Amino acid sequence: MITTAPGPTDSLTDLAGLTVVHNQRRDDDSSLGAGAATGCTVVLAPAGVVAGVDVRGGGPGTRETDLLDPSHSVQQVNAVLLTGGSAYGLAAADGVMRWLEEHGHGIAMGLPGQVVPIVPGAVIFDLPVGDWKIRPDADFGYLAAESASRECATGTVGAGVGARAGGIKGGVGTASVVITDGPAKGTTVSALIVANPVGSVFDPRTGLPWGVGSEGEASFGIGMPIPCELDAANAIGAKGTVLNTTIGVVATDAALTKAGCRRVAVAGHDGLARAIRPAHSPLDGDTIFALATGTHTPESAIDVPAAFPADLPILDAVCAAAAQVVERAIVKAILDATSVAGIPSYRDLFPSAFV
Repeated sequence: MITTAPGPTDSLTDLAGLTVVHNQRRDDDSSLGAGAATGCTVVLAPAGVVAGVDVRGGGPGTRETDLLDPSHSVQQVNAVLLTGGSAYGLAAADGVMRWLEEHGHGIAMGLPGQVVPIVPGAVIFDLPVGDWKIRPDADFGYLAAESASRECATGTVGAGVGARAGGIKGGVGTASVVITDGPAKGTTVSALIVANPVGSVFDPRTGLPWGVGSEGEASFGIGMPIPCELDAANAIGAKGTVLNTTIGVVATDAALTKAGCRRVAVAGHDGLARAIRPAHSPLDGDTIFALATGTHTPESAIDVPAAFPADLPILDAVCAAAAQVVERAIVKAILDATSVAGIPSYRDLFPSAFV
């Protein structure tokens, strides 16, 4: 078992070379069916990073995931789009591409400035929250990439504005750890997740988020809710929509191949399943991307049998940490979310947990 410590900012941006930007439209008087309540979130890696993906849900909405197959030619991506708007929202990637092209980022394919940016993406289904016709488009993506604010904001921002987690408000969450022992010592692993599942994110017996099980509720600054709050929360019932989805990015500064990144994405889904029940349902399109910046060098050589990849011990440790940060990011998404369109947040339902 690896040991870890929280990263300096406990966010995806603890990795040099990655930035997180959001763009959203949110009307204060939005409701289910009226007003604006959607957005997109972009993880920018303009210089290019190795990437992989793993899709586990039965109803995904994705772009450029075939390109990330380890057997396929392109080795790096320049951004990852996480967006609301269901399949319509994939158009936001066009705006991210336009911004990257204007700044000269992408695969050089000819004369100076002739580049092809690589921007995979995935969507959540948030169309019933707010006006069905208001959803991210190319301008959404461009304005996100152009955003002057590159702080890793969480909760009801970006792609999390219209997110619902079971019957309560979902959102964006992030977390990071630094591995403190073993062959991967000093390696950073982080996650950014948009929580919008059909499944429940809290235990109906206690009211605590499922994802606090690994580290305990005190590590998230919360306590046990009181019984009357639990009764009211359980009375909300199921989400009541056939389309949902939790999506996100896991990233590390380890030097991994595309195959290694895919394995990290697979491991990230373990964290998703710890924090959401059920996970990976036919009603979700659960998708996790994995990025490797390759900026961290192991402190010492690792003796590995010739039949195995040389980085196998590092990959093993990164995978364990990937599950940890995804689990924590989902809990933080729920705790940081605020109500939109009358959808109650965890804080609304369980105020005693924060006393």
